[in-house]
Amino acid sequence: MTGTEHRQIARDSLFVMADLRIDGIEGEHRIRVRNLSSGGMMAEGVFNVQRGQVAWINLRNIGWVEGSIAWVEGTRFGIAFREDIDPRVARAPLPGGENTPRYVRPPLGAVEPGALRKI
Repeated sequence: MTGTEHRQIARDSLFVMADLRIDGIEGEHRIRVRNLSSGGMMAEGVFNVQRGQVAWINLRNIGWVEGSIAWVEGTRFGIAFREDIDPRVARAPLPGGENTPRYVRPPLGAVEPGALRKI
């Protein structure tokens, strides 16, 4: 940690999208989650939030989590969660299903090297 680093909780850098609801701002907004820890997260989005506002974040594999805006700097802001989460759950791959696009599903089986052709 550097001299300017005050956070004590380990956090994971990642880049996923999430939905955000802010008390006093109508509707849901898409944000980019830049890093995530058990106690909070750093997010990025182009709308006006203020320190202290109550927020709800729909995190992948976890669902809606309540927190409050802890800091704001330009288009980035921090959210402190009301209750701790397990950030490893949010990082886990999404479960595949019938509606999962083919490009994110695991391969159906091993492909023989001679069965492929060069384009």
